[in-house]
Amino acid sequence: MRLDSLLRTACDVIVQRGLANTRTADVAQAAGVSQALVFYHFATKERLLAQAFAYAAEQDLGRLDAVLASSAAPLEKLKKILRLYGPTGRSQSWSMWIDGWSESQRTPELEKVSRRLDLRWKEALTQVITDGCRDGTFSCDDAPGAAWRINALLDGLAVQVSVHERVLSRRLAAEWVRLAAARELGLRPEQLA
Repeated sequence: MRLDSLLRTACDVIVQRGLANTRTADVAQAAGVSQALVFYHFATKERLLAQAFAYAAEQDLGRLDAVLASSAAPLEKLKKILRLYGPTGRSQSWSMWIDGWSESQRTPELEKVSRRLDLRWKEALTQVITDGCRDGTFSCDDAPGAAWRINALLDGLAVQVSVHERVLSRRLAAEWVRLAAARELGLRPEQLA
């Protein structure tokens, strides 16, 4: 079995069982391989979980990199990033992110992966905001601060939408994100619709 396939299977198991409840035996059984093969590739359960978490997040980051590499204007890039990252976007890994943040408090290897991936989102948003300020699309004196505040709102709303279903609609969460981002960047909320 290829490593890529094993990581995909591990992600499926983790989404179903959670990081804390996933055993190497569960991954091996779901993949149809021996537990020894799982340990051959990952050595420890912690390494398996950290690499599966990174694998899932890298899928989302690949889409982010495509947005950044595109020739779209900063406003269009911002709209795409908000849709991609937000709890209303296409990200399928929110349950893993939420689980990963929680487990990162106890698992140093997972914390390193989580921090690195989280910072990539903030750096990407900072880049787009900086580019938009440079071309006059946005008005913002603190691009890194705005990126962190927007990301913090997205993270918090994603937790609410993902964990507490039906308490906050995805539509309302998206509206709040547009409103907050517009205020941060000197835009009208409808410009982000």
